[in-house]
Order: sequence, then structure tokens, then C-alpha cells
Amino acid sequence: MTVHNAAWYAQPAEKWSEPHLKGQTIPGYRYHSKEFFHDEWENMWTKVWLLLGREDEIPEVGDYQQEEVGPESILMVRQADGGIRAFYNVCQHRGARLVFNELGTVDAFTCPYHGWRWEIDGTLTFALDPEDFPEGDPCGKLTLNEIPCDTFAGFIWVNMDPDCVPLKDYLGPIWDDWNAYEIHTWKRYLALTATVPCNWKVVLDNFNESYHLPTVHPQVDGVVEENYQWTQFDMSEEGHNRMWMQSGTPSHSLAKRGDDELLKPGLAFLLEQWGLDPDDFRGGREFETREALQKAMREKGKEMGYTQFDNLKDHQLTDTYHYTIFPNFAVSVWADGFHFLRARPHPTDPGQCLFDNWWYAPAPEGLTTPVMTINGPVERDAEVEHEVFNYLDRSLSTLIDQDMGITTGQQLGFRSRAYKGVYLAKQEHRIRRYHEVIDEYIEGKRPAPKRSSAIAAE
Repeated sequence: MTVHNAAWYAQPAEKWSEPHLKGQTIPGYRYHSKEFFHDEWENMWTKVWLLLGREDEIPEVGDYQQEEVGPESILMVRQADGGIRAFYNVCQHRGARLVFNELGTVDAFTCPYHGWRWEIDGTLTFALDPEDFPEGDPCGKLTLNEIPCDTFAGFIWVNMDPDCVPLKDYLGPIWDDWNAYEIHTWKRYLALTATVPCNWKVVLDNFNESYHLPTVHPQVDGVVEENYQWTQFDMSEEGHNRMWMQSGTPSHSLAKRGDDELLKPGLAFLLEQWGLDPDDFRGGREFETREALQKAMREKGKEMGYTQFDNLKDHQLTDTYHYTIFPNFAVSVWADGFHFLRARPHPTDPGQCLFDNWWYAPAPEGLTTPVMTINGPVERDAEVEHEVFNYLDRSLSTLIDQDMGITTGQQLGFRSRAYKGVYLAKQEHRIRRYHEVIDEYIEGKRPAPKRSSAIAAE
């Protein structure tokens, strides 16, 4: 952790590169065609780094986590040397899955079909009747199929391409951005996963723009500046995007509409959390709240245990940084919270996806106030259950229910012969960029040649 001077803290966010856009029209078949679904899987999903697990969920030797992406199931296993290795969750005898539960601890994986024993490092140490195999004892010959695995920000990332670029190169500018928040120390306080009747790209398109906020989320303008003229949009050469939105302030849209009450209850609550009196900011001072919050958080954050505040510029204490990490991960990052939004493809149906709505937050020692998640307050010592269900069986939270109500309707519209392709505002250009990167994978232009971070820095 480095403590910077006042001038550094006052600096705005640096701009990312501006890749050239080719003008992708994004026709509807991309969301429902089985042929396109197959091309995506073979040429893109199997060539990219995917965030699949969390390090602190498998702390001991033999602990494992299993997650599914499309038709594949991936095992992430803590090794004797403290590292983590990842394997396809499939026995090399006759294809049986080794485990079906999300988390567990083993001395070794025993195939439920014929009892073959696979050690946590992937080696085969027992096969029934080894003398009966014409090609010889499979022990010493066969191993579980391992895939590249790395860790960053406390998460476990895997890549099904054995010749993939290093994770740090793949993430590009996100690597330094996220390190400042110390996300690797944060804890999960919400874990909801739903099967949703829309293609995974419909979900990511939605999180690649803020144009929908006034219509779909009218409640946010009391605490977030959702107007595009006050927002910075960034795109990276690696295919990831970023949106910097001023927060802890009413939106200028409220003033434009002549709203008589600029200081809404959500902002008042936030001010009170940091020891500020909302009444001090009424009557013309409403747009001073953001700077006042930054000052209060800078003064009080360290004593509360928020060590990451020293790494963050003033605007990062209040503002929303929203990232879309190619291909399927969107996240809003605040100084004290991390909204995890991930869409995974359905194994066989392009018209469905698995959607994760999770929340992470710092857990400073001695801090006892509840964590404010997208779904309400949660006690800091809570161990939350991972809930898995079908869309509409229960709420994903007010905000996300609003999003999903739109995306499921879009999926229906994309099948219409009347839909000819997008007509995008400039503030929606990150959607176009995302689809162009997908096409670059399908066309074989990505991934880039393998290179190390050291070479890349030269």
C-alpha cells in the first residue's frame, strides 16, 4: 500500500485507448442461432480467460470448487504446495463426471462409475483390474485433462486454450485498476444464480451501456449521475470496457426536469452513513454532496479499517466504476462494494443463460455495521448461502429484476423478422465493440500470439 500526495488523490481517471469501431450491425440471429452459438463456443469461449472460482472458498489442501460453463464442468483444486490447479471434471476412462457438488474436500477424486482414483494433482493411482487392459495398466499413463489456471483479485481464472496468453496480459489495464481496491481480501455477501430465458449476450449488452438507466432504473438518479455527458466511457485493445460514473450526487437530469427534491432518501442515507447531516446540503447545496462524502470517507475510512482507501483517488471513494470484462463478466466497483454480474452460456440452448448476481465487500477487522448489498443489508459475520433457481421463481433484487424484465423481452424481439439490427447512440458504442471482439475470435484473429508480461512491457 502506497500513500500518495494530495495532488495524486485529486487526479481524474486516465483514459483508455480508443479502438477503431467497424460498424457491426448486430443482427438478431446472433442471439438465437444454434450455428452461431456453436461458432462462439468453439472459437471464443474455449480461447478466453474465464472467472470461475474464489480462492478463499478452497483454502485447504484437497479443497475443490466445481463450476459449469456451457457444456463443460471445471474443477479447481487446492494443491499440496498451496497453489491451485484446474481440470476438466471428467474421468478419462469412460467420461463420467467425477463430482456434481459445487464445493468439497477430497484426498483424491474417485470416479463413481468404476472406482478409478485420481489424485488432486490429476494423476491416476488406482484402476480396477489393471492387468486386463490390452494397452497396459492405465496408471502412469492417464491423467486428468488440465487447463491453464491463474488467480487475480482473489478469484480463480481458467482458460481452455493451452496456448493462451498470460492472464495479466489478457486483462490489460484492469490489472492495475483492481489491485488498488484490495478485492482479494473481500468477502461475498450475496450469491444468487438464476437460469434466465435469454442469450448471455443480451445480458452483457445491457451492462455495456447506461442509456437505459432513466427508463429502466428511474430510482438511481438520486444517487448516481446517469447522464452520459458527465460519464467517461473507455474501451481497451484487449476487448474489455469501462464506464466511470459520478456517484454520491444527484443526477443533473433531476435539475433539468425541475424536480423540487434533489436530495433523495438514498443519498440522505449515504450521507448519514458517513456522519454527514443531509439537511446541510438542501436548498441549493445538493451538488456538493459528492465532494463532502469524499472528504468524510478520506478522514474516517482508515480508522474503520478500509485500508484500500489510501490506494484510491478521491473520486474513486464515491464514484462507480463499471467494467465489462470480455466475454461474460460485468462488475460495478465502489470503494466499499463490488457488484458481481456474470452470464454463462447454457449447455445447449442459445435462448437461455445462467446469470449470477453476487455482492462482495471488504470485511475490516472490528467493523460490525451491516453491509449494504444490492438486495439490502447483510450482517458482516454472515455466511451467505448460494441460491440457485429459475427466473421468476424468486426476486434477484429490485434493480436486477428491472434489467431481466427487459432482457427476456429483447430475446423475443430478436427473433422477429422486423428486427434489422441496432441503431446505436454513441454512449452505446461499447456494445458494438463487444460484438466486434466476438467476431474477431470466430474469424481466428484472436487470441493474440502468446507473450509474457515482461516482453509486453518492453
